[in-house]
Formats: sequence, structure tokens, C-alpha cells
Amino acid sequence: MIIFGGTNCNTRSNISLSVARLDTITELEKQRYSYCPILAKGPTRQSDPSSTAYVTCLVSIIAICISANAQQNVFNVQSYGAAGNGITDDSLAFMKAWKDTCGAGTGIPTMIIPKGKIFLVNPITFTGPCKPSIINVKLSGTIVAPNGPDQWKAADLSTWLAFQDVNGLTIDGPGTMDGSGKGWWDRSCKLHPGHQGCIRLAPTVLKFARCNNIHMSNIKFQNSPQTHVLVLGCQDVDFGFLTVQAPGTSPNTDGIHIQISRNVSIHNSQIGDGDDCISIGDLTSDINITNINCGPGHGVSIGSLGKDGREAQVKNINVRGVNFRRTTNGVRIKTWQTGRGVVENVSFSNMNFTAVENPIIIDQFYCDVPNSCRKTNTGVHINGVLYSQLYGTSRTQVAINLNCSDNFPCTGITLENIQLASATRGGHLVSSCNNAIGVSRGIVEPKSCLPNII
Repeated sequence: MIIFGGTNCNTRSNISLSVARLDTITELEKQRYSYCPILAKGPTRQSDPSSTAYVTCLVSIIAICISANAQQNVFNVQSYGAAGNGITDDSLAFMKAWKDTCGAGTGIPTMIIPKGKIFLVNPITFTGPCKPSIINVKLSGTIVAPNGPDQWKAADLSTWLAFQDVNGLTIDGPGTMDGSGKGWWDRSCKLHPGHQGCIRLAPTVLKFARCNNIHMSNIKFQNSPQTHVLVLGCQDVDFGFLTVQAPGTSPNTDGIHIQISRNVSIHNSQIGDGDDCISIGDLTSDINITNINCGPGHGVSIGSLGKDGREAQVKNINVRGVNFRRTTNGVRIKTWQTGRGVVENVSFSNMNFTAVENPIIIDQFYCDVPNSCRKTNTGVHINGVLYSQLYGTSRTQVAINLNCSDNFPCTGITLENIQLASATRGGHLVSSCNNAIGVSRGIVEPKSCLPNII
């Protein structure tokens, strides 16, 4: 049976056409296929399956069905009332479009945010689970957040947009998410300590919570109040060809933060912000970071780990092919003295540093307020870290700084084929090891503080 008029089409090998159903075809479709004798009324209607006209007409009707089905799986926010003028609140239209996208019963549904439009949206959580196993969001336009804390319409200050319990999600661009962060930065306690009414917590632009099999590409994130993208409690995540952009002076504006997640890939992206380009938190494993341009920012960090005595479990981290430009750190592992647990099987390889402070650093005495953290008898054990094929220039004299725990020394550290020179003409670089156990191989400059083996 082939059914028209907005309903589904179903074909069988011995296709039959219901006269009643044919009569429900729209006038527009009748005009488009006016040549079709099956659609004619009265004695002119032809139904001889052997006729060329009948076959040609049948193919056209099937095309109508395919088109109708495809349109049924597209949910454009403007069809739900979104104005897209950057002034009108389009939140309700987004929520309605998501509800129908997530609840679609057939096919692969797509939520459309069209190009050439700016959509003002207040905080929204797009919740699952969804009926389809695969679901798409096509972001071609720009989504903009409320302009600062005075315009914020939610009690929760931590998140602007979130996907929660959604599996099989693909978000593709080339659209933009603009966090309108300046109003938040201007009242940040980090930038204005002691200022009455200053703000410590500000929104993340996009959070994924308990989502699996997630893909995101060709999206630009800009000016988040704090972290741009947060991956929390997820697995099987692939992010590629992203752009993250915020001023180097913007507070706590990490590019991408990964926490309590596994099997995450981030690749082929440009990230510049006021904090870590990419940061890896506790309870995280099987992370691959490749082909990233980082700067401005604080580099790529594992940590901070172990705050307030929490146990760290971070393993199987591969960071490769990162270009750092004028960042305040290069590759960094940072842990609190109060922490417990382990960081193991980490590889940093094939990297370039241009005028970077602290290109290679392990800091196991991390403290958010300098000199305020007391010595403890605990620590996170760092084991099995490879630094290989790292080249470039350092703005700090100590270019390799392995400052490990007094209680749990770093073990299995390897420095391999590293050539770092001073960013200052005539400058001299050194390496420093404290409680670090390992080896160096090949040429290591500045001179390695670990024993060299052939």
C-alpha cells in the first residue's frame, strides 16, 4: 500500500494502489504530476500495470513517498516558532523541536537550526533517552546565550545547553554557539577578588551528561562564561574540526573538559581560551587527543586530580600532534597533595612549542591558592609517562620540570628525543627532577635530569 497526504508509505512486491488513498494526494502533488494517468478522475483514470504511463507514474508516486518520509524526519526550529532575530527568546521553539526529534518513531530524525539566523536561547537541557538509536542535530546558524548574569533566567548557573541521557547523537555544523561571556567575566571573583557580588560559578556552554556514542564536528564555540564543552559520564565520544575561541584573559574558560568518561577522541581542532585548551579529570580512561592547535591558554592538562582527598583513576591517555603557541603551559599533569590513586600509561608525542612557558611539567604540589596547602602523607602515583619527539622554544628557564610527590615518587618516566631551546636570544634552559624515576633516550635538550640509556 502506498499512502499519501502526510502518512507513511509502504510498498510491497505486488504493489497495489488504493483509490481512496490516491484521492487524498495534495493538490500541489496533483499539479506536479498532472501527466500521471493514475491520478486522473473518472473514466480517464488508467490502471493497466503493463502500460508505460502507469510505470512512469508509479515511479513518480514513490518519489513523493520518499520525499514525504524524509520531510517527516526533519524538525526545523523555525517551524516551531523560532524567530531567529537574536532578540526574541526562541527557547520554547527549541524545546518543542527537540521533543519531536527525540520522539520520532521512524528513520533518522534531524533537528535543524538554519543558517543565516541568530537564535537567542535561555538555558535548556535536551533530555533522553530518545526513541531513535541515531539522532542528528544540524547547526548551521548561531545560538547565542543571554547577555550576562542579569539576563540569566535559571537557578542553575552551571550550564547553558546540555544533552543528558542521549545516545547515538551527531551534531554537525558549520554553526556557532556563543556564550556571551563578557558580562560574566566582568564580575568574576577570579578577576575581581573581594569584590562585592562577584561570581564564582558561571555557565558551561555545552555539556554532555551520561551520553554514549556521541559525534560532533564543524562547530565553533566562542566566549563561554566558563568551560566551553564538558564531557561528563560519557563513553564513545568523537569530536573533530572544532573551533574554540575566547580571550586569553577570560577566567576558567577551558576549551574541552573530560570527566568520568572513557573512549574519547578529540582531533583536528583549533582551541584558544583563558584556561586549559583540553583538560582531563578524574575517573577517565582511553583518551586520544590528536592534531590540535592550542593557544592562547594553559596547554593540555591531566588534572587537577585528587582535590579534597578524592581518588584519581586516570589511564591510557594519548596526546599527539599538538602545536602550542604562547601558552602558559605545554603538557601538564597536576595533582593535589591530598589526592590518592593513580595516573598511568600516558603518552605525549610529536609536539611543537612556540614561546611556551613550562613546556613539560608534572606538578604534584598543585594548590589553587599558592602556599596555602599543607604537606600531607598522601599522594597520587604517576606511573608510565612517555615524552617523545617534542620540539620548540620555552619562555621559562626550567623547560622540563618533573616535580613529583614526596610520598609517591613518579615512576616509569621516559624522555625521548626532545629538543627545546630558549625563546630568549642567548637564554639557557635546564631540566629539573624531584622524586622522578625514569630514563632518557636519544637527544634530550636541555640536558636530561634522568639517566640516559642507549
